[in-house]
Amino acid sequence: MVEVLGLLAIFCARVLDVSCQTTRILFLVKGQRFIAACIGFFEVMIYMLVLGYLLGGGRSLSFVELLFYCGGFAAGNYVGSWLEEKLMNTFILVEVIMEDGERARQAIEAVRNRGLGATVVQGMGRGGPRLLVEIFCRRHDVQAVQALFADEGFVTISDVKRCTGGWFPKRL
Repeated sequence: MVEVLGLLAIFCARVLDVSCQTTRILFLVKGQRFIAACIGFFEVMIYMLVLGYLLGGGRSLSFVELLFYCGGFAAGNYVGSWLEEKLMNTFILVEVIMEDGERARQAIEAVRNRGLGATVVQGMGRGGPRLLVEIFCRRHDVQAVQALFADEGFVTISDVKRCTGGWFPKRL
């Protein structure tokens, strides 16, 4: 009976470990480094505890060693995500929905003056005429693009998986 409970505990711990791993990766993909690092800490803690239980008999990890091992795994998640952001100069689509007016036209002109393409679509929102501005840029340029629209509208940022044709931006 004790052996069956031990096997069940191992199975449940592994399900929890893999669930944490899946969740951690999804948070990393969404850019939520800190949450991913925290999940990674507990993920590897579960893994190490189960590994220690399975290997048994030998030298077991002290609590401090376990904390450092888990902390290293969590920090690795954070640093890896940061490196990916810095090294991967991928394309991004910035979409801004804003009131149609002089301020919108100035912001769009500023984007174009910086060598970026801006596609403008007119629409009607709840409060009146709106513009949907689509800007295709490199990841490193996103903050500069956002600054041009400083609290002027609703901004969404999406990774571009693949693109063909069109007008490619110059570096800001």
